[in-house]
This record gives sequence, C-alpha cells and structure tokens, in this order.
Amino acid sequence: MHGFGTHGVWTGFSTLTGEQAARIEQLGYGTIWLGGSPTSLAPARAILEATDGIRVATGITNIWNTEPAAIAGEFAALETDFPGRFYLGVGVGHREATQEYASPYQSMVDYLDVLDDAGVPADRRVLAALGPKMLRLSADRALGAHPYLTTPAHTAYARDILGPDALLAPEHKIVLDTDPVTARAIGRPPVDTPYLHLANYVANLKRLGYTDSDIADGGSDGLIDDLVAHGDKDSIRDQVDAHLAAGADHVAIQVLGAPESTHDITDVLEQLTAG
Repeated sequence: MHGFGTHGVWTGFSTLTGEQAARIEQLGYGTIWLGGSPTSLAPARAILEATDGIRVATGITNIWNTEPAAIAGEFAALETDFPGRFYLGVGVGHREATQEYASPYQSMVDYLDVLDDAGVPADRRVLAALGPKMLRLSADRALGAHPYLTTPAHTAYARDILGPDALLAPEHKIVLDTDPVTARAIGRPPVDTPYLHLANYVANLKRLGYTDSDIADGGSDGLIDDLVAHGDKDSIRDQVDAHLAAGADHVAIQVLGAPESTHDITDVLEQLTAG
C-alpha cells in the first residue's frame, strides 16, 4: 500500500557504503533506513546516488540538531534529483543526550509547522513514535510512524492508535546465530547501551509490561530475546514477520554481529533472503 516493501534495512548512516546499499537493493529490500542523527541529508544523497530505485529514509533526523527550514531545502533538492525516493524520518531524540530537550511534543509540532510552510508534504515524512501522543501525531501530521526498539505487542498497540491507514514501520534487531547464549552476548550490549538507560525507551518497555528487573543489569534474557531476533534464518524470519502479523506494513531489519571475516551486514541479509 505504501510502497516501502514489507522488509527494509536499518543501519547507521555513517557506516553504510554505496556498494552495500546497491547490494541491499539487489537483494530485494524495499527501503534503506539511515539510522543515527545526521546534521544534514548528505548521507541520504550519497545512498540515493549509489542506488537505482530503492527508497531511502532517515531514521532519524533529530529536531534538536537540525533546522527545519534547512532540512526542507535539502528535501526539495533530493526530490528534484531523485523524485519520489526519499522520505524524511523525524524524531525528538533523548532528553539525556540533548541539553535543549524540553516539551518534545510541542517542539515536534513546531518543527512540522516549518516543514509544512516550506512545502515538505506530510505523506513524505514519518515520525519516530513510541507513546500515544506521538503515535497520534504520526497519523495526523505524517505518513505514519517508525518505532524503534519495540516488540510485536507494541506494533499491535501502535496500529490501534494509528488507525488502519497510517504507515507503521518498526525497527527490529537480528543476530543470525543458533546459539542463544552467543546471540544474546552479541545483542545485549547495543540494547543496554544506551537504550536501557534512556527514559523514553524504558517507559515504553514498562508500558508493554516489562519490569525493573527485566531492564536492570543489561536486560533479562527474555527482554533481549524479545528485542533481538536470533536463531536460524527461518526462525528470524518468523520473529521479524510477527510485526507484520501484528499490524506493521514494513519492518526495518537491523543486523547485529556481522561476520568477523567481512563485518558486512549484507552477507547476513543475503542469507536471510536465500532459499
């Protein structure tokens, strides 16, 4: 319905190469999400230049380290050069990382007002959203929501708030390893630091029923298993696709633990699509 494809790839904007992006496109993934908080849309331009038709989205552009009028100008330039391919993912980041963090909801509204005035279409932007207010704003002022570090249970919760028409594109982490101890050892550190120490993510996990003991000491095995899919490729597919069954339109896959021989996430992504 939204043209993002059912599966995409989420990866740090500073680590993805043009060659990797081209390979992701060749493997049939529908969207590349550029994670982190770049201060401009230059990383998106580089990936658009390296690919032919895949959609590219920021996951996210942070409202605290960018000026909306400048971002709108960059959006317009990308739209001229790569019509229909770029989507602006916008978020408020974390209060722990931002001195200016205050009234995140109103600050997001103000940012969107500037984008509106500058001609960035609502249906070409998505919002990082976890709680009910930001989810409702995602449906009202954007194409939809891009939740991060969530579970299929949150996806069902988000779909209920968003309604049937808004895009819902959660991120989910994976480790392609059939040994659960090894997989958790890979998956736990990037979940724990920083996310289990950030108020908005902790609040969301508690909203989903996780306890202080689940969140403490790097996260319980159950929490890590819910947030980081692991096992063989079929098991990982099932875990990722549980988001689709719960109401997501698209899942952005973040690969953890790329092979030591190459450190290339596309080697893992190719295994997922094989067979």
